[in-house]
Amino acid sequence: MFAKIKHFFEESRQELRHVNWPTRREAIRLTSIVIGISVGLALFLGFFDYFFTEAIKSIIIH
Repeated sequence: MFAKIKHFFEESRQELRHVNWPTRREAIRLTSIVIGISVGLALFLGFFDYFFTEAIKSIIIH
């Protein structure tokens, strides 16, 4: 059993050597894009949530 676990970690280590890791600049750029899209989507959904909440309130109250 321990031999299989050892073999698994050895193969995993070999596979990690084949990974094409991004440069620091690429990682920062891609992370910025993800954060920007996340903030934009949050604002978009927040706007519609507020709009529909107010619309429902006005329908129920009046």
